[in-house]
Amino acid sequence: MRKAIILATVAVFAAGCSTNPYTGERRASRTVTSGAGGAAAGAAAGAIAGAIAGKPGKGAAIGAAIGAAAGVGIGVYQDRQQAKLRERLLNSGVQVQRDGDNLILLMPSDITFAVNQDSINPGFYETLNSVAIVLNEFNKTTVTVNGYASSSGSADYNMQLSQRRALSVSNYLAAQGVTPARLRSVGYGEQYADQSRDLAADRRVEIIIDPIESQFNS
Repeated sequence: MRKAIILATVAVFAAGCSTNPYTGERRASRTVTSGAGGAAAGAAAGAIAGAIAGKPGKGAAIGAAIGAAAGVGIGVYQDRQQAKLRERLLNSGVQVQRDGDNLILLMPSDITFAVNQDSINPGFYETLNSVAIVLNEFNKTTVTVNGYASSSGSADYNMQLSQRRALSVSNYLAAQGVTPARLRSVGYGEQYADQSRDLAADRRVEIIIDPIESQFNS
């Protein structure tokens, strides 16, 4: 029984990681990466609770069932949203990544902004419209827009430019019906600029879609 509890504990706390292809930054996943994984983790936690309570048979089975039901909510919700985003953004050039319960949209530079500009390229509107449609359907999330800039020019200028780019995208999403209270804009300037490649690659935005946990506990 002790061995089973140890294995279940490992299953609950095992964490994945993902790599941002633009920055090379590796993110440790906060939670399991899918609804099925969430259910498994919840079941493991429930089984542990049942075993610790001194009921390794029936108690663990009941605990596993309760845990599975509790663990499936956010994961399945994000699974569905991820599938919708990939369907709508197919052939757009946007990468849809998963980091635990977060969804990450990586917007390439060639569809976002012109050099030294914070006005959205008209060709980017259709992509953002698709993103807004999904965000409005799956509204139990917060949305963080991260803006970036190249290393050309002063660091202060690039920071302000990246902030304006992030705000431009946030404002556009709000204009498409996304609740402003859900939106947050952050500029990173040239922090993740890569001197070894085309500077245009740094004119980009990244959208992080994070579930509001309290919305799943009611």
